[in-house]
Amino acid sequence: MLARRRFVACAICAATGLTATGVAAQPTGGVKRTILSRTDFPGDTYATIEVLVEIEGGATVARHTHPGVESGIVIEGETRLFVQGQPDRTVKASEAFQIPPGVPHSVRNGPARTRVAVTYVVEKDKPLASPAPE
Repeated sequence: MLARRRFVACAICAATGLTATGVAAQPTGGVKRTILSRTDFPGDTYATIEVLVEIEGGATVARHTHPGVESGIVIEGETRLFVQGQPDRTVKASEAFQIPPGVPHSVRNGPARTRVAVTYVVEKDKPLASPAPE
């Protein structure tokens, strides 16, 4: 049973394209992440990771959390953002959002492609993302 849970958790992380090292895999399902830069903070505690996220029409990003703040701005298109404890919202081009550390969230894209510039300020030596139960 434990092996099955690990497999499901790994499958979700692979589908969302996030790994423990902060290196983005190219996930299936219409979501592409490109790491633009990574800077370690002095003191070996935090890192800043900047990512371009491209979401194809109809694609989703499974519910997950981050060990730090996620800040983003939509640069093209629009998408539906679901953040636990907040009203669901549509985020459009030139609109920004922030997600607090450890808060489960997911994305469901509309029919058109959406591009989002995302900055993560996260604890080092922790997975960039972890799956969250539905």
